Amino acid sequence: MIRSDDTGKFVLRVTLGSLILLHGIAKLAGGGVGGIANMLSSHGIPGAVAYLVYVGEILAPVLLIAGIYTRAAAWVVAINMVFAIWLVHTGQVWDLGKSGGWALELQGMYLFGAIACAFLGAGRFSVGGTGGRYN
Repeated sequence: MIRSDDTGKFVLRVTLGSLILLHGIAKLAGGGVGGIANMLSSHGIPGAVAYLVYVGEILAPVLLIAGIYTRAAAWVVAINMVFAIWLVHTGQVWDLGKSGGWALELQGMYLFGAIACAFLGAGRFSVGGTGGRYN
């Protein structure tokens, strides 16, 4: 059996990046910045911050997938997930889902997967390679 930390890093960052990117694309297709801006405004956050959601769900995942500035991109995704949990899912933090798992297991996997990518870096199977400062 082949053991490769770089392969594990590749699988983690491409999976995380792809899944988060799909959320960003759905937000773009489903009404754009307006819906997010309204939700943020209802929490007292300026609507212009909605553009940062796209940084966390479009730009950062693309960087993760490519393996460019991987650590920084992963921290952006992690911060994005903290805000998503805080603004949208606070009432579910202590809940169990219908199947018995944590109600926020998807959000938790995204958050902690992003933190893992931030600590691990991109690995050699990336555009940035292993020698880059942020990879």
